[in-house]
Amino acid sequence: MKKVKKILIIIQRSNGDVFLSISLINNLYKYYKSPEIDLLVNDDTYPIAKLLPNICKIHQFSYLKKQNNRLQQEKNLVISLFRKYDLSINLTASDRSVIYSLIAGRKSISAIEKDNRKSWWKKVFLNHYYFFDSNQHILLNNLKPLSLLNIEHENILSPIRLSGDDYFNVKNSLKLEGIDRFIIFHPSAQYNYKIYPKKLRDSLLQDLNTLGVSIIVTGGNSEIDLRIKNEIPSLLNVFNFIGKTTLKEYLTLSELSLAYIGMDTLNMHIAASQNKPIFAIFGPTILSAWSPWSNLLKKSATVNKPIQTYGKNTIFQANMNCVACNKKGCDNGGKSECLTKIKPQIIFEEVRSWFQSV
Repeated sequence: MKKVKKILIIIQRSNGDVFLSISLINNLYKYYKSPEIDLLVNDDTYPIAKLLPNICKIHQFSYLKKQNNRLQQEKNLVISLFRKYDLSINLTASDRSVIYSLIAGRKSISAIEKDNRKSWWKKVFLNHYYFFDSNQHILLNNLKPLSLLNIEHENILSPIRLSGDDYFNVKNSLKLEGIDRFIIFHPSAQYNYKIYPKKLRDSLLQDLNTLGVSIIVTGGNSEIDLRIKNEIPSLLNVFNFIGKTTLKEYLTLSELSLAYIGMDTLNMHIAASQNKPIFAIFGPTILSAWSPWSNLLKKSATVNKPIQTYGKNTIFQANMNCVACNKKGCDNGGKSECLTKIKPQIIFEEVRSWFQSV
């Protein structure tokens, strides 16, 4: 497969999955000497997808269109994908994404389920397949196609490279606010079951305010973000940037920051790719798949503990037998009891200990 010129990568999952495909993309681009690489992603992940390097075109799948007029969307995607690629790589095991991979590529590689009742037909039609392992970090899962292609690689999470203009613009904005050195505090996430409770968040911010360094609170414009924006206390060293930055500007802010404090979300993985110190608050999320990757140690966390540090990463979890349950909140109800058990004072003491050594 040395003559591969056009590659399609299919990632029909979350923002984190899309971002954590960056190392796969970079390795393919280098090995095949600047091929045309396209993506197929869900439309809600398009903002991060368009910032990934070495990408030509992005196909989008919309669940709203699926509900309103499913057949038309499927027809359009089949027409736009059919045998257009030398190689298709699908990073998710769903039936739909596997079919897209088979339709698109002359050669196709895909993740599949270990359950043979679900995956037997995929084994028959795919050129290569690998088992998606939910107990292994998403980065490692996403790099498995490289091994199938005999492409040597390192287990490193690459950052998105930024331009000099990006730094200049963000630095100017910080200067206008009187901000020099700063730590990012990211209290929001895509789902409510990942949100640290307001009372505990306020206590943590009040403690962080005493460090004598700027704390920039970040977030987007979603309903959850905007609710939190209105709840942030007014404190001398706390700057509320929720809704004020684009995703590209956030990437730059993260690169300029001293550290990341906050929830397990895309922003945490961005900080990990930039080798920033991370203080991550975890609820029901499975660590082995989604904990911040350590480029220094080339590993993630795999065992649940109330506090653990590896490389530059520190993770906080509740000391409860049910952690981590991988549910969308207790009884899938949207709120996670485990997050209420993580004391802000414990988080602050870890941050303060680190900050005193900077």
